[in-house]
Formats: sequence, structure tokens, C-alpha cells
Amino acid sequence: MRKPAEVTAYAIGLVLIVSGIVHLGVFLADDVPWSGPVSWRKPATFGLSFGLTLITVAWITRPLILGDRARAWLLGVLTADCVVEVAGITLQAWRRVPSHFNTETPFDRGVAMILAAGGAVLVATLGAYAVTALRGRIRGPADMRLAVRAGFALMLVSLASGVAMVARGTVLFRTVSPQAAYDGGGFLKPVHGVALHAVLVLPLLAVVLRALGRDERERLRIVAVASVLYGVATAAALVVSVT
Repeated sequence: MRKPAEVTAYAIGLVLIVSGIVHLGVFLADDVPWSGPVSWRKPATFGLSFGLTLITVAWITRPLILGDRARAWLLGVLTADCVVEVAGITLQAWRRVPSHFNTETPFDRGVAMILAAGGAVLVATLGAYAVTALRGRIRGPADMRLAVRAGFALMLVSLASGVAMVARGTVLFRTVSPQAAYDGGGFLKPVHGVALHAVLVLPLLAVVLRALGRDERERLRIVAVASVLYGVATAAALVVSVT
């Protein structure tokens, strides 16, 4: 039976995805560039990504061996944080001002600080899930356990790249200019995006293989190969990011 925290996460995740799709439509209807610090790209991509990630985490953490209270708290905090992050980015997009590294007014500075704090909460909650998974506290068949561990291991790479981008953007903002922070802060976006959704792709592969009637040994072998290939793709994205 679904727990209230899970149901809420699924519902909020769906709302965030719809928000991303709506803002993609706004972009198509508006004559503005896709890139840059002020664009419809951010509410569109963040709505889609945060919504998909929230739904994925709510689903894939069910096999993790956690206490009911810890599970509810972690998922509740993550759900609230996703809402705050997407809402702040969306608000600033409609105000036609940058959402990150923006200290032009006290209000803008407050939004930027909230988004930065939300990023720290995101790292803490997803990191807690990843540590639980990598310590082997997972129920289920071997292929699914491997898929969850590999997915969360790659998510740690995504989180680390996100922290690195924020750190670099902050340094550029303080030492060069706000525009330099916007231009140079996102240098790890390819690896960040690729690694983030491994936690959905790999477990979904395990589910599909099981639905196709493959035996556990074959499923484990295929998931292992897919995990290695996903790791290679993440490494390639890292090379592209830094060259």
C-alpha cells in the first residue's frame, strides 16, 4: 500500500512535469532565446527534471531498508525542496530576471539564497538515499539491487557536478562579473544531466527485462553491462564538459 508521503511525491512530481511542459509551450510561443540567464529554458527543464526525479526517487526507494519515519521524512523534505526550487526558478523567469547569482535587489538576493539552500538540501536528501543503497540495504532480486546501487552511485556524480557548478559560478560572480558566472558556472551541465537520470534508466531496464520473462541471471548480466555503459557515457560527458 502506498504511503501518504509517496502519494504526495507522485502527485507533486506530476505537477512539476506539467509545469515544465507548459513552460516549454511558453518558450515556443515567445520570441526569446533558449539559452542565457533569463529564458524559459530554466522553468521548462527544471520542472521536467525535478518532477521526473521526484517520481523516480519515490518509486525506486521503496526497496531500501529504512524506518517508516525516516522514509517519510526524507521523501517529504525532498518533495518540499523540489517545489521550492522549481517555484523560485519559475517566479524569476516570469519576472524576467536571473534566478541564480542575482543580487540586484534584496528580493532577488533572497530568492538566490533560498535556491542555494535548496540545493544543499537536495544534496543531503539524495545523498542519504545513495549511502543507504550503496551500503547494501536493499530488498529485491539481484538485478534490481544492482540497478539501484549503480543508479545512486551515478547520482552522486551528478550531485558532485552540481556542487562544482555552483562553487565555480559563485567564484566567477564575486571575482569577475555576474555574466561570467552565468556563462561559466554551468560548465558541467552535460555530465550533470546524464548522470542524474541513471537512477531511473537502470531500474526501469531491470523491470522491463523481468516483464519480458528473462531469468534473474540474464537480467543481472544485462543490467551489469548497461551500468558499465552508462558509466562510460557519464565519463564521456565529463570529458565533453571540461574540454
